[in-house]
Amino acid sequence: MPASSPPRRISLHDLWKMKERGEKIAMVTSYDYTSAKILDEVGTPMLLVGDSLGMVVLGHESTLGVTLDNMIHHCRAVSRAAKRALIVIDLPFATYSASDLPTSLRTAGRAIAEGGAQAVKVEGGRRMAPVVGALVASGIPVMGHIGLTPQSIHLIGGYRVQGRSKEAAERLILAAQALEKAGAFAIVLELVPAELAEKISKMLSIPTIGIGAGPNCDGQVQVFHDIMGLYEEFLPKHAKRYANLAGGIKDAAKNYIEDVKAGRFPGPEHTFSGEPNATKP
Repeated sequence: MPASSPPRRISLHDLWKMKERGEKIAMVTSYDYTSAKILDEVGTPMLLVGDSLGMVVLGHESTLGVTLDNMIHHCRAVSRAAKRALIVIDLPFATYSASDLPTSLRTAGRAIAEGGAQAVKVEGGRRMAPVVGALVASGIPVMGHIGLTPQSIHLIGGYRVQGRSKEAAERLILAAQALEKAGAFAIVLELVPAELAEKISKMLSIPTIGIGAGPNCDGQVQVFHDIMGLYEEFLPKHAKRYANLAGGIKDAAKNYIEDVKAGRFPGPEHTFSGEPNATKP
């Protein structure tokens, strides 16, 4: 029998058609081969190799310490596993700028060519429009990101909802429009009032992907470790825990330790024996 053809990867056109149909888009962060394989097999349309790996994988206090090499390393693992999902990679802090478009292009080019992603994500509003335009003109799909932008956490004064005042809301609307005009294929709206996120979503022809932005965005993105319950001590307001993997892993680890101490593991079924006379010369 002929080998089955590989699954077709989700395209930008697919995402745009999903918005037209009113079909919600699910996106999840992924930082390694195993999680990417699982998420891809269950049909997740988009995987984000997010710079949130700085906190949930590398143990940093913020995303600011993540390097481009860190991102490429993790994206390679994800790209080896995910055959169907569209893979988006974050460009990390201080590796792109509207004042240095050649460097921005080199950064994005490395992320795509070396990481194996199909698109990049950049944070920032109207000031990032020239970066988006330059990358798109070079053939690199770009997802925008406005609202709470973690790479600007010191500038915006902490992890808090953005766009609550009339003036701030207007700035986000103009930012979204500028990014769409520059060629972004989608925009993440993070920690934005639900009413504003809905308004922006209706204004744009490209999909909006919400995180803490209410139910009326065109899609949602969540951190793998949050929705899988890998952090027991903290759950963001915008996240829902769909599993308690931390508890299950702890139980499994305790059982393993107890079995080793008691001599129950390894048992005969886990043990190899040599062939008769295998050690004789």
